[in-house]
Amino acid sequence: MNANVKPSKSSKKGEYNKAFCCSLPVVPDRKLDENINTNRESLIRYIEKKWVNHTVLHYHFLEAPAEWRGGDSQKRVVRESFKKWKDLGIGLQFKEVDNSADAEIRIAFEPGESWSYVGRDAIDLVQDPNDRTMNFGWDLTTPYGRDTALHEIGHALGFPHEHQNPNAGIVWNEEAVYSYFSGAPNYWGRDKAFYNVIRKISPTAVQGSQWDKNSIMHYQFPSGLIVIPERYQNQSLIPEVGLSNMDIEEVRKFYPEDTEQQMPELKPYLSQLVQINSGEQLDFVIQPRVSRKYTIQSFGNMDTVMVLFEDVDGEPVYLSGDDDSATNFNARIEMRLLRGRTYYFRLRLYYADATGQGAVMLW
Repeated sequence: MNANVKPSKSSKKGEYNKAFCCSLPVVPDRKLDENINTNRESLIRYIEKKWVNHTVLHYHFLEAPAEWRGGDSQKRVVRESFKKWKDLGIGLQFKEVDNSADAEIRIAFEPGESWSYVGRDAIDLVQDPNDRTMNFGWDLTTPYGRDTALHEIGHALGFPHEHQNPNAGIVWNEEAVYSYFSGAPNYWGRDKAFYNVIRKISPTAVQGSQWDKNSIMHYQFPSGLIVIPERYQNQSLIPEVGLSNMDIEEVRKFYPEDTEQQMPELKPYLSQLVQINSGEQLDFVIQPRVSRKYTIQSFGNMDTVMVLFEDVDGEPVYLSGDDDSATNFNARIEMRLLRGRTYYFRLRLYYADATGQGAVMLW
């Protein structure tokens, strides 16, 4: 086992002991038009890092450099954790691949810190196929370690830290937070402690969701770091082991399980109305009769993300995508499609001036 850094806590239950905590990469918020209306901003922020549903997320265990290489027991926990998320009955699929160039999620086991990019940041910000998008820095075979694996995969699915939910109403003893995280085992500077603990997620990014103190996305905290709620001034906050009921509800909401319904065909020059609510998705199949360059575009006052996949041996493989949210442009994909092949086009709606006020067309 390469992850020779061991957490000082083996379980979330019982008396609090100091533990390593997830340390997210610093990613600035995407800039939106300062004149954007609040409702539109809220819907964009809430959805912008999520994948389109029915995506196959490929993951790969990096073997180089040597310090990134993980042992079999560590890899086994990660595989089991992907399966736990999938077994909730969600529409995403997870597939381990041998080539890092085929993976959206690339996993290393360098001792020290555990972290992951959040959702689509993994492909938007990390272009090198040999670079990691997720790291595990300690033993995953303990109860705390297994929860760490679930936590980092939760980030990869697009979910932020729950203790930074502004609806939690947490008021921190900020100097106590900085002092605590500056010591063992994390040794964080003030900037890192602020970014991962004290910083509040924008209220527009959580859509009024209630605080879930048992979320897998929540740190555990000793007494004295939290001023409000008052009970945690003299009591540790220790989430329960595993995925919470709200975790399960939230991931199923964003990624509902696949249905057996046949996808409608998106045919050239025939527009399809976008008659869905914010956060919902439309899926189409494209079966070109002629090999040539095609354009797929949305029309209307909508914010959308659209993604095009090709069917390769029964699996949808990503080809291209576009996100027009917070702009005055429409999403557009231009791609050469080949006769006799099958493609899948997926469109998720962030926001529309009114339901059904848009369309999508292939030509």
